[in-house]
Amino acid sequence: MSDGFDVDLFVIGGGSGGVRAGRIAATHGARVAIAEEYRFGGTCVIRGCVPKKLLVYASRFAAEFADARGYGWTIDGARFDWSTLIAAKDREITRLEGLYRQNVEKAGTTTYAERATIAGPHRVRLASGRELRARTILIATGGTPSWPTGLAGAELAITSNEIFDLPALPARTMILGGGYIAVEFAGILAGLGSQVTLVHRSPQLLRGFDQDLVNGLTAAYRHRGIDLRDGRNVRRLERHGPAIRATLDDGQVLEIDQVLLATGRRPAVDGLGLETVGVKTDAQGAILVDSQGRTSVDGIFAIGDVTDRMNLTPVAIRQGHAFADSQFGQRTWEADLTNVPTAVFSTPEIGTVGMTEAQARQSLAITDIYRADFRTLKATLSGSTERMLMKLIVDGQTDRVVGAHLLGPDAGELVQVIATLIRTGATKADFDHTMPLHPSSAEELMTLRTRSARHQRPASA
Repeated sequence: MSDGFDVDLFVIGGGSGGVRAGRIAATHGARVAIAEEYRFGGTCVIRGCVPKKLLVYASRFAAEFADARGYGWTIDGARFDWSTLIAAKDREITRLEGLYRQNVEKAGTTTYAERATIAGPHRVRLASGRELRARTILIATGGTPSWPTGLAGAELAITSNEIFDLPALPARTMILGGGYIAVEFAGILAGLGSQVTLVHRSPQLLRGFDQDLVNGLTAAYRHRGIDLRDGRNVRRLERHGPAIRATLDDGQVLEIDQVLLATGRRPAVDGLGLETVGVKTDAQGAILVDSQGRTSVDGIFAIGDVTDRMNLTPVAIRQGHAFADSQFGQRTWEADLTNVPTAVFSTPEIGTVGMTEAQARQSLAITDIYRADFRTLKATLSGSTERMLMKLIVDGQTDRVVGAHLLGPDAGELVQVIATLIRTGATKADFDHTMPLHPSSAEELMTLRTRSARHQRPASA
């Protein structure tokens, strides 16, 4: 090339963030190449949120069949087949992977189905040995499961990378961890018929979530028969015939068929060559960047989970778009990470956005809490114990809604809309004056008239 560079942008990683960045940069006229060593689509599409949500849907049918009887349906002979589900999941993931790759190639991007590493300033080396000179390098390699330290026999366990491809549903599953992944797979496997034990070191699940959500989910999981071992850890795993024996730190020995490690994720930076050019990372390996993704080295940027800022797929996509517009489209902007909604696809489901009650009490002079906990209309005929928890956090001085926390059916769908209201500064009065839609669970958000609690921060705080 006349400018000495083979491409204007080389993206290492073909996940959601990297694909978005490459495609948008190409539409701005940049010469773009993307390398992905596994499958295009990244963790979310291939072995993360998309296949997981498909398994969540599958896991809820047993309860739906049970509910149907209360509505006059006779359900006979229903049975579940793991291999059928996994085959259907694989077909959909293959379709999505093709679309991801097709979209970037249609935009004029060159794709490489192989590993790429940083070989030096403005230089990228492919696994095939070819080197390319790039004006700008974007690292979007995402994250990878963490392995716990000090666990003897850890090689007998699997991670969220492997669980989607098990040949059969384990009859007894032990899950280590208390975050998103652990909680979601506990609900999935229990719903599909596995006997689930969830072991986590913390005294409660989902650290950082609103306490009412944690309490509600914990009670629901125990009611479903999930064995929650709070404040416990596993010291040793041993093969015992076809089974696995797990020794806990309190001396108890449990026999299970499969162990899932869901003890967190870490940035996928091993062997990338960051030290070759001096890209700085933190103690956990996360690439240090500014608000626009710039690393400590000129011409090298990073987005998404590899930076360990807010590890959500929509965040990586937004960061990739902002990077491409800012660097190649003469439109500088950055992803706004305030009031980002998130969901935990447990059963019951969690949807949350904004401040928790604890956060509000620490930062606001006056915090007003509005809360409703009710049996869903659907449960009246089905006889199920399904409930809905709704909670609004309100700034007592301005009346602005600063947080919303939901537990129950379609909580994730509901909180997406509420996030828009919070972002635009909606007040509690705005909720009150909006005509409710009846009958619906969502109408409760518009009819929360009685304040359940008010907290005033001490003047010295």
